[in-house]
Amino acid sequence: MMKFFRLLVACLLLPTLAQANAIRLKDLVEFDGVRGNDLVGYGLVVGLNGTGDGLRNSPFTEEIMSNILERLGVNVTGEQFRPKNVAAVFVTATLPPFARVGGTVDITVSAIGDSKSLLGGTLIMTPMNAADGQIYAVAQGTILAGGAVAEGEGASVTQGVPTSGVIPSGARVEREIDFDLSSLSSMRLALREPDFTTAERIERAVNAEFGRNVALMRDSGTVEIDIPGTKARSTAHAVGRMENILVEPQRKARVVVDQRSGTIVMGSDVRISRVAVAQGNLTLRIEQAPLVSQPSPFSNGETVVVPRTTAAIDEEDGIQLAEVPESTSLSEVVAGLNALGVSPRDMIDILKSLKAAGALHAEFIVR
Repeated sequence: MMKFFRLLVACLLLPTLAQANAIRLKDLVEFDGVRGNDLVGYGLVVGLNGTGDGLRNSPFTEEIMSNILERLGVNVTGEQFRPKNVAAVFVTATLPPFARVGGTVDITVSAIGDSKSLLGGTLIMTPMNAADGQIYAVAQGTILAGGAVAEGEGASVTQGVPTSGVIPSGARVEREIDFDLSSLSSMRLALREPDFTTAERIERAVNAEFGRNVALMRDSGTVEIDIPGTKARSTAHAVGRMENILVEPQRKARVVVDQRSGTIVMGSDVRISRVAVAQGNLTLRIEQAPLVSQPSPFSNGETVVVPRTTAAIDEEDGIQLAEVPESTSLSEVVAGLNALGVSPRDMIDILKSLKAAGALHAEFIVR
């Protein structure tokens, strides 16, 4: 009876375990046409506490300030002004898909002159253009800078990046992207990480959701959906049903190494063949200690600098020839590498050598 009970529990848990690594479809693909659009603008920040552009070094700041004042009816032709509380900036944002007139988007403001800080500044009304040259939004507001700077006559200190900041909901949408989602008769799903196995699983999962063959894998990065075949009320309804479908992706085995910080990240599919490893540290030390030789008093000799160099090679005790057993899971790979007892920096060199020897079965990426 107990054996039958355990078998029943295992059968009930099997579907749950199978979905443990499943990911929503909208986290794996990009829907054709459902994307953002980049915007950029060139504007002026005012109200800075003496940390603005030096107008002698940034003449474009004086030019844009003159243009803004003239549009407001202030004649500054021939005037000489050198304020230190203004700065020229680039304003960037991403217009989200299906953004409507009157909506707002977050913007990023970055100084392009020699301004020291944008802290406390206010961005003046700035048109934002897309790649087609049309104005799609207008930005304005108080900047939230992410850093601070303090200086004196003999020293200065900077924390974060005070020459860049954000304005939440700082741009208002003035023009909509002309895209009619309901007119699509087919839609392509673009995989963020192209893979034939994952694309096939997406095809099967979508067909199972709608109960008919509406999805077709075109290649490793594209799955095409027949919108009329879904029998949905609209294209938006079809997308709404598809984006929460659970699919278990199949990814390449990867080892990613950051040499600057000594960070090592391994995927769950990394495998190592049986191999023997020996590692040691070699240090070359050269010291220069010049010796000055002076003649005796009242002699006819001259002072001579005699070079004196000491060179030595030190080889630290490293690990002896150690066997790393064949690994069939990530935990076994980690246990085998940890058994070598080396630092992360040395581990990076060992992983490089394992890849060169053909014992590391994974894509090796160095950043």
